[in-house]
Amino acid sequence: MTISTKGRYALRIMLDLAGHLGETVKLKDIALRQEISEKYMEQIIAVLNKTGYVRSTRGAQGGYQLVKTPAEYTVGMILRTTEGSLAPVECLVENALPCERKNRCATVEIYRRIYEAVNDVIDTITLQDLLALEEEKAGGDYSI
Repeated sequence: MTISTKGRYALRIMLDLAGHLGETVKLKDIALRQEISEKYMEQIIAVLNKTGYVRSTRGAQGGYQLVKTPAEYTVGMILRTTEGSLAPVECLVENALPCERKNRCATVEIYRRIYEAVNDVIDTITLQDLLALEEEKAGGDYSI
């Protein structure tokens, strides 16, 4: 399983918006801070907007902001929105075609455990947690 740039950038966009809670943030400002193409961000923000994770405001003072608090978004929610299923094999995907070997397949248990472990991690880490981690990491960055 590899998380695409779309998924990684969606997390960075959401984290950027979380860091500017209560503000309406322009895409060009996020693009500059996150070093992401504004064109590519437009595609990602459209998905996040459609899902109801962000709200857009039009006009000169327009931009984007989170709909909920950072503590209400998990990494899993965001990644599944952009990536779809994060299952490592097709037979674990919801509504997958039935596998003839599933009942006697020993290796599917390995993949199920991997999938459960990934879900345990991404479903317990919130944007609020990432903000705290980002602040902690930034605390060591200083120059004289």
